Amino acid sequence: MKSVYVTGPGKVAWKTIDAPQVGPNDVLLQMKACGICGSDAMYTRIGGIPPRQGATPLGHEPAAEVSQIGANVKGIAVGDHVVIDTLKFTDGLLGSGGAQGGLSDFVLVKDFQPGHQLRVIPKDIPWQVAALNEPMAVAAHAVNQTQPKPGDKVVVFGAGPIGLGALLSYKRKGVASVVVVDIIQSRLDKALEIGADAVINSAKESVGERLVALQGNGASGFMRGVHPATDIYLDAAGAAPVFQTVLDIAKHGATLGVVAVYTKPVELNFANVLTSELHVVWSMGYPTEIFEVTDDIIDHPDKYAKIISNTFPFDQALDALKMARTPGAADKVVVTFD
Repeated sequence: MKSVYVTGPGKVAWKTIDAPQVGPNDVLLQMKACGICGSDAMYTRIGGIPPRQGATPLGHEPAAEVSQIGANVKGIAVGDHVVIDTLKFTDGLLGSGGAQGGLSDFVLVKDFQPGHQLRVIPKDIPWQVAALNEPMAVAAHAVNQTQPKPGDKVVVFGAGPIGLGALLSYKRKGVASVVVVDIIQSRLDKALEIGADAVINSAKESVGERLVALQGNGASGFMRGVHPATDIYLDAAGAAPVFQTVLDIAKHGATLGVVAVYTKPVELNFANVLTSELHVVWSMGYPTEIFEVTDDIIDHPDKYAKIISNTFPFDQALDALKMARTPGAADKVVVTFD
């Protein structure tokens, strides 16, 4: 069968590998869609993930159909459509350094446990939308890390897939308002389309001044000047100015969550952190959220479909990876297998 591998620094290629053999406790999945993540570009740039550097299978945003089940398997059936917890594979993280990747014809779930690695979804959910389950879980975990409460005022930096997923997750939590900040107008327009209360183009507007107008004045004795009443900031952009902007404008006791992956060090003025008592929290993966987001995707597939900007057939997966890692070329790329 065909599979996409990182074969060296900056290099991805097709490999022909043996199809998995199904044991009595295993489930064989025929891949139907797999999203391309920014992490795939990072894995490619560094030549793969040890101990599989130079031979790392890619693809960790999958959706699939059950193709075959082992004799002892209960709780799932051939033909079921499923989303996948890529962190629960016994042979390593699927597509993130494990033995298998989702950009393959088939993937084997070894030692299947009902409700653990797979969740069945309705068959009318488009495959490319189902493949958003994994990145939406990443976004949901970031939101959970910031501990939003009903009535909170939130700002999301970055209107890419994770930022938009966070917007939807904050809305589910019942916050009072979500403002999305970006420098690309088309992304901001999409944020408004799927539910942002307002947007800010930080290349054209002062973020602090605009937030005071939108979310009120949160200045206090400790924090004088322009300090929006924003309770939570989430960095899904990964741009150095985001951190400094938040440090400059955050009110006393605000929270900053970081889900973006930074590739370079960021200089910070800790004096601002001290006076604001800014709470900084970090987010990686999805310890519990992978199937928590599934119901909302099932209920609102059309809304989630708006996040996808480009789809490619599996035989053009290398082109999909190239587009996804080209700055400004696409917002969310998904590979489909039919």
